[in-house]
Amino acid sequence: MDITKAHLLFFSPTHTSKRVGEGIVYGLGVKDVTTTDMTHQAADLPEIASDVLTIVVVPVYGGHIPHLAALRMAGLRAAGAPAVAVVVYGNRAYEKALQELSVFLEGKGFRVIAGATFVGEHSYSTAQKPIAAGRPDARDLEEAADLGRRVMDKIRKAGSTDGWRSVDVKRIARPRQPLFPLLRFVWQVIRLRKSGKPMPATPTVDETLCNHCGSCVAACPNQAIVKGDELHTLAERCIRCCACVKGCPKQARRFDTPFATLLAENFKRRKENKMIL
Repeated sequence: MDITKAHLLFFSPTHTSKRVGEGIVYGLGVKDVTTTDMTHQAADLPEIASDVLTIVVVPVYGGHIPHLAALRMAGLRAAGAPAVAVVVYGNRAYEKALQELSVFLEGKGFRVIAGATFVGEHSYSTAQKPIAAGRPDARDLEEAADLGRRVMDKIRKAGSTDGWRSVDVKRIARPRQPLFPLLRFVWQVIRLRKSGKPMPATPTVDETLCNHCGSCVAACPNQAIVKGDELHTLAERCIRCCACVKGCPKQARRFDTPFATLLAENFKRRKENKMIL
C-alpha cells in the first residue's frame, strides 16, 4: 500500500517541536498533509485511517512527555495506522519520554514504525544562559527531512501493511553524554534541593516594561495568564514552558530558575538527534 496522505500532530509552546515536525513532513514528499496543533486545544479528530501516516511530535519536560499534551491527545484513535513518534528535548536528556509516547500511540491503535529524539532550544535558555540555543538549526532540520525520506522508503519497501514493522523505541541509540558534566549536574541538583531554597513556580514580570499587549495570554497553552492581568501568572496552571517569556515583545517576563545555570554550564556539548526505523 502506498501512503499518499500524512497527518502532523504537535504540541509546541515554543515552536521547536512544530519546526521538527514540519521538517519531517517536508522529507516525506507527500502533498496531502493535514496539520493539527494541539498546543492550545485538544485534537478532536475522527479515527485515523490506515492509509494515513501520522507524525506526532511533543517536547520533553523533566524527562517525560507533557501531561497536558497527553490530555490533548486523549481522543486520538486509529486502527493500525502507521505512526512516527518524536520527542524534542533541551540537550540534557529525554529519559523515558520516547517510550512513553510510543506506548501511548500504540494504546490508541497506531503502529509505531519509526521513532526519533531531536534537540530543541531549552525552555529555560536565555541569551545569558544559552541551552541548545537556536536549535533546531539548519542541520537538525535537514536530519528531520532525512527521517521523513527514510520513513517513506521503509513504507515503500514493505509493500503492504503486513510489512509495516513496529519498532521498539527502547532500542534507539542514546546520544553521547560526557560523564563528568553529568555527575557534576547531579551533585549540584542534590545540593540545590537539600538547600531548601524555594524554586520559582512562575515567571516574574517587570511591570515597567509590560504594556499589557496580551502576547503572553495568547502564547500560554494552559490559560495561566488572564487578559488584563498580565502581571500575574496562575501557578496552578503554569507548566513552565516559558512560551510567555520567549513570546514577550518587551522582554518583560523572566523565569529565573537556578536550573537554567546548571543546564547551561553542564550541557554545552551538542547532542545529536537519534532515529530508529
